[in-house]
Amino acid sequence: MRHRAASLRLPVLAQDVLLALFITVMQVQGTVFRNAGEVASRPLTDLGYLGYVLLIVSGVVVAVRRRWPVPVFLIAALASLVYFSFDFPDGPGWLALFVALYTLAAYGDGRRSLVAAGVGTTVLAIGWLVAAADIEPRAAIGWVFFRIGALVMSAALGESVRSRRVIAAEAQERAELAERTREEEARARVDAERLRIAREVHDTVAHAIAIINVQSGVTAHVLDKRPEVAREALRAIEQTSSRALREMRAILGVLRDDDNGRVPYPGLGQIDELTAKAREAGLDIKLEETSPAAPLPSAVESAAYRIVQESITNVIRHVGPTRVTVALNPGIDVLEIRVTDEGRRAAPGDDPADPHLPAQHPTSTGSSAMPGRGIPGMRERCQLLGGELDAGPLPGGGFEVKARLPLTPTGSRL
Repeated sequence: MRHRAASLRLPVLAQDVLLALFITVMQVQGTVFRNAGEVASRPLTDLGYLGYVLLIVSGVVVAVRRRWPVPVFLIAALASLVYFSFDFPDGPGWLALFVALYTLAAYGDGRRSLVAAGVGTTVLAIGWLVAAADIEPRAAIGWVFFRIGALVMSAALGESVRSRRVIAAEAQERAELAERTREEEARARVDAERLRIAREVHDTVAHAIAIINVQSGVTAHVLDKRPEVAREALRAIEQTSSRALREMRAILGVLRDDDNGRVPYPGLGQIDELTAKAREAGLDIKLEETSPAAPLPSAVESAAYRIVQESITNVIRHVGPTRVTVALNPGIDVLEIRVTDEGRRAAPGDDPADPHLPAQHPTSTGSSAMPGRGIPGMRERCQLLGGELDAGPLPGGGFEVKARLPLTPTGSRL
């Protein structure tokens, strides 16, 4: 029903043309009928039908009132001043003027349109009062004050309509801005969750694949000569892959609607298991851990675990069997993490004076080094919690990752 009513509505220009025709007829016919049988001081036919011309012109210009509100008001006001200055008979010849003044206030630009309306009303009032100075009977001057009051009311009504339109437009703009803000926040949350999932998947898969790669190499090397060692390596591959699958299910569980089957994110309580897997992969790893005075926030524990995991993964992938030291020092307001390796051990035939070759980590600048996401991912984790991370080679060989995580993190849970 609403759509049908909207489709039957006339265009704005057609509405104004009909209004102009109605006002023109009302001004001419109303003035003629009001003064029928009376002897007017100056008939409408005087001065070459000037009275009719003024009534018709002031009514016709209303057809373009929305497009040119100021010129329409000026034409209507000038026609009214000339009409009453020449002492043409009184009547509803001011209808077009009232509509023009209302349009100026309603469709103008606020302050300037009100100034124009005020100046125009003042000039019209003075002109009307001067023209009616010798009016007889004196009681007829009440029509002059009626026209002045009607002008003020027309301007006030137009300003009220304009103000309501401005308020409605501002409310609509605020609603659209709020909607855009909600959409941007939703996209930001989606992007943050996508980044978190990508980070978790990278850490889990990279660590598992690195260990599986080492163990599979051991299996291929000793399968024929030492089957018991190969069996242990295959068992380590099975356990590592099983753990990786469990962690993947926990990470991707956020994409489901229910909480069935989810497990907590890994934390520092699983560091011993992580270092045990690293030893199975051939690392000589030493864990230096200080018990915290109070339980650590879950976000800090998860980030610390992932940093240690990624650091060990980088050693397995880029260095191979070597000695690694993992130090966890929780302080009063910060958790310090340090993962240091001694670099690639010298192979037979190497110079014994240089027992530690530089570790080929992802940040190495060699021509064969391919940039990875391990260290940037660790740095992102630290920054999300308001911490910092440094990673680089040591002067005597090896590589060190140092991270500081505040115990009152400023970011969200990883």
